Amino acid sequence: MNRSRLLATLAATAAVATGAALAAPAQGAPVTPSAKGVTHADNPGVPKGASWSEQYFSSPRAGAPSKVTLHADIFRPANLPANAKTPVIISMGPYFNHSGQTGRETDTYQPTSRFDDLIDGAQLMKRGYTFIAVDLRGFGASTGCLDWVGPGEQADIKASVEWAASRPWSTGKVGTYGKSYDAVTGLWANDLKPKGLKAVVAQEPLWNMYPYLYSNDVPRPNQDGTPLAYNSIAGLGGTTGDSARYKAAADYEKQHPECYTRNLHDNVSNTSADDKYWKVRNHAALAKGTTTPLFVTQGFTESNTKPEQMEQFLSNHVGPERGWLGPWEHVRGNDVDPTTGRLAQGRKNFFGEVVRFYDQYLKGIKPTVKDPNYAIQDNFGSWRAQTTWPVTQNRSLVTLQPGKYIDSGPVADQAPAAGARRAGDANGKGLTAVQAEKVRDNQVPTRRTQRSGQDVDQRVTSQLGTAAQRRAAKLSDAAAVPNSYQTWSKPVKVSTRLTGTPRIILNTRGQGEVYVGMWDVAPDKGTATLINENVAELTKSGRTFDLKSLDWTLPKGHRLAVTIGTIQGGYWYINASGRTITVNDAQLQLAVQSTAHDVKTEGSKSAFLDSYIADNTIPSGVIPRGTFEVPTP
Repeated sequence: MNRSRLLATLAATAAVATGAALAAPAQGAPVTPSAKGVTHADNPGVPKGASWSEQYFSSPRAGAPSKVTLHADIFRPANLPANAKTPVIISMGPYFNHSGQTGRETDTYQPTSRFDDLIDGAQLMKRGYTFIAVDLRGFGASTGCLDWVGPGEQADIKASVEWAASRPWSTGKVGTYGKSYDAVTGLWANDLKPKGLKAVVAQEPLWNMYPYLYSNDVPRPNQDGTPLAYNSIAGLGGTTGDSARYKAAADYEKQHPECYTRNLHDNVSNTSADDKYWKVRNHAALAKGTTTPLFVTQGFTESNTKPEQMEQFLSNHVGPERGWLGPWEHVRGNDVDPTTGRLAQGRKNFFGEVVRFYDQYLKGIKPTVKDPNYAIQDNFGSWRAQTTWPVTQNRSLVTLQPGKYIDSGPVADQAPAAGARRAGDANGKGLTAVQAEKVRDNQVPTRRTQRSGQDVDQRVTSQLGTAAQRRAAKLSDAAAVPNSYQTWSKPVKVSTRLTGTPRIILNTRGQGEVYVGMWDVAPDKGTATLINENVAELTKSGRTFDLKSLDWTLPKGHRLAVTIGTIQGGYWYINASGRTITVNDAQLQLAVQSTAHDVKTEGSKSAFLDSYIADNTIPSGVIPRGTFEVPTP
């Protein structure tokens, strides 16, 4: 794809989570471990009840006979003999450097603290589990070039699980655990089928790598922000107390700057989902026929790891599934909102359910508590139990109105800055001048401040813009300007849940980009809430593409409004053509579910739901006559 300009402002932060805070042990030379390892008494940075040791092992180097060396922090139950066999829970990712997860946080010698909340909250040591945190290649004390879930990292994932299963103190049964990036590696483990893998727990993952950087050929701002951020994480050195071997491995990328260059170049120059680069990173497609028991969480209102291609992955996966799904941000199942003190997702005892899941598949212990396969929170804060997701009782196409719009892009003060132009091949094919300069100079960003208790990546906005812009806007105004138009449904006759993954089918004429948004319109309140959106670059004849997966209930009497038009704002690099786009015909595929037979389960409103609705609701204005009917479940 050849773009003439990109926005110059980058949201250059990695998709990461803060770990539980540790008491700071004394600095200096590392404590010499006993035969069983370093305990909390030796080093306060070690979780209580755990014995910590470090080991290195080999992983294949993709495409070459030589190998890379991976580093692991190992936490064993301190009350067990050193050779006692236990099942293993493993996490593989970029955030386990001793000096910090996404930036330098400490110079105190201690193990990674990223999943101390799991070790302590689930009482893993007391329950007889071993926990292992493995640095992927290029991160922490693992050698090799970082490889954003490419063939190299895939080799690391398979090697790590099989290494853990083969340890003399392992029962040979391994489960993965993670959130965000290290949740993705768990989904990849499911696809790769390593020996010993018996269970996967993946919180707020990416279901496919491509949509994180691109929306149907339209780049997101983190197209270069994300690879730059991971370049920065890969450059973290160890602590002064770490061993010489650890520190030398942690400096691998500093000695091999070509690793940084390649990571940035490959992510910004491969812009199509059809590129080989992305096809080998599409774990949703590769999940077909996989059977590993899976426990996932997903926020439908995520601004970070969005529910894109989620349904495809779950449909392809045929093994046992469990999940918590609902309207929340990029948070862990056990997170507490720092402002309200409420559970961020709204459901109690996450670790209790996780342990029952591991006990069942790693120890063969039949659960004494019947947990629902899926616990799902709706947009009113109510929880229900389902055997699977989605439950589809009617899936059909609705016809939207034809129309025209000018692909005019954002208002003037949102336009790309001067200099954010496409560079020539001398600077790297497919790079802007700004990006090419970063490639040449190996520039990396500094870490943005993290919000307490949450993973922080791009804090994104939708088409709605700022709070002031929302107050001044009306949904009906969009139809009066030439850059978008809308189609309105008739009021739904019964409470109707929109579920699964909507798909838009456009037949168009004209060169440019397109934005599609879905709105829940409440006539009695005169408001409209944005419930879904996505964008695409149009081909000569149009485009068919998926929106995000959703689970949203339209109460009786509410309407669905669909906006089609130019990309005016939000989380995309906008390259408006300035041309008129004619929509000859448009169809929207919807899946619906009845709410009449919902089975209630424990849970309260997520801490994020009210703020999401407030931030994504505007006056509806005058509501025109509806032209289509939402399918009736």
